[in-house]
Amino acid sequence: VPGGRYNATDMYQAGGIAIIIKELLDNGLLEGNCMTVTGKTLAENHKSIRFPKNQDIFHRVTAPLSPTGGVVGLKGNLATEGAIVKVAGMEKLECRGPARVFDCEEDAFEAVVNGKFKEGDVLVIRYEGPRGGPGMREMLSTTAALYGLGMGEKVALITDGRFSGGSHGFVVGHVTPEAFDGGPIAIVKTGDQISIDAESNTVTLSLSDEEIALRLAKWKQPVPRYTRGVLAKYAATVTSASEGAVTDKNL
Repeated sequence: VPGGRYNATDMYQAGGIAIIIKELLDNGLLEGNCMTVTGKTLAENHKSIRFPKNQDIFHRVTAPLSPTGGVVGLKGNLATEGAIVKVAGMEKLECRGPARVFDCEEDAFEAVVNGKFKEGDVLVIRYEGPRGGPGMREMLSTTAALYGLGMGEKVALITDGRFSGGSHGFVVGHVTPEAFDGGPIAIVKTGDQISIDAESNTVTLSLSDEEIALRLAKWKQPVPRYTRGVLAKYAATVTSASEGAVTDKNL
């Protein structure tokens, strides 16, 4: 979803993806030796591309539009393998509040539409990761409902599921390890304080390491939502979102 004046058509007319690839290659941010379907490497395919002048759609790597991209990575005791927060268009980059915990998106959506939350809450939706979902679906319904109630900027939402470009507000997704794998998000209780800081790139549960370890020791993995069929097979083989949520790491 565009966050500025231009959209994909404008980018295409100014030179398209080839300009971005060339700029990344020239700055050592892509591996140019990768073979492509043309029979030539990525670098060879883009050898003749020149950065366009007299336009402000593309920015040089050395003169970025902003210090970060539209999303940034977070880490902390609530996401030891990382999480992602969308910062594009956000005015507030830090929040702290009590958790309100849900074990699936449907429960969270029902609570939101029935007003069972308050301003300043951090809604936690878990067991929606690659294995727990299974499939890591996006939490678009709940964020849309929050915005429909005028609360999109007044609460935060954190999940081991994902978000799309259409999501707005203070939303943290891709929390890893996911709840189904016994990640710390699995032992969060309603009322626990959670801090999210997109400037220091941290997501923190206000519990001691000892308390987290104690809760994790008592945690039991829930019964999978699917025990037969393709989704059961997927859940049994898929990796963490931090590793790409792939079903064969060797491919």
